[in-house]
Amino acid sequence: MTGIVVGRRALLGGVAVALLAGPIGGVHAAERPTAPIERFAQALLSIMKQGKATPFAQRANALTPALEGALNLPVILRLSVGASWAGLAPAEQQRLLNVFLQYTVATFVESFDSYDGQTVTVSPNPRPLSDNAQVVRTEIIPRDGTDPHAIDYVMRPAPDGTWKATDVLADGTISRVAVLRSDFAAMLARGGVAALESSLQKKTAALESG
Repeated sequence: MTGIVVGRRALLGGVAVALLAGPIGGVHAAERPTAPIERFAQALLSIMKQGKATPFAQRANALTPALEGALNLPVILRLSVGASWAGLAPAEQQRLLNVFLQYTVATFVESFDSYDGQTVTVSPNPRPLSDNAQVVRTEIIPRDGTDPHAIDYVMRPAPDGTWKATDVLADGTISRVAVLRSDFAAMLARGGVAALESSLQKKTAALESG
């Protein structure tokens, strides 16, 4: 397995999404399903080492390209919104996607803000699923080597031929999309897409302010 060192906050369940290691470089259509996750983990490791001494916005800007390369945010958002997505105007969809990107980035930056010696591994052998998906298993291992925390990434080919995660499974079973879908459904029922957009903006601002 490939390993890197990461920080304590990576173990918290508030994010339940992403890690790993590897060189940051160009994306190629024929690359392994593990490669985007490895690049994302390398970017996370970098902002963790920077910590709170570096402005939040600077860390967010540094993380965004790798996050967009690892997670298929348009698909994750569409699945999380559910049936209501088809009824949104293209402009509403794009506006909500922009807000969702900012929220997702802020969530990671706030959670991965320190570095104290955990190890993260990624299995080199993804597990195939019947619908052409590949599950990339990662583990966050504490400094003492006990009680590793598993995070699985459900990778699928994107239209450009690269691999991106369309769901993340905390402890191998807890679907990030399912959690978001539940949260979003309640917000959409109360006030439609405007309420969901406003809620994500407020949550993002709270994360940025600490």
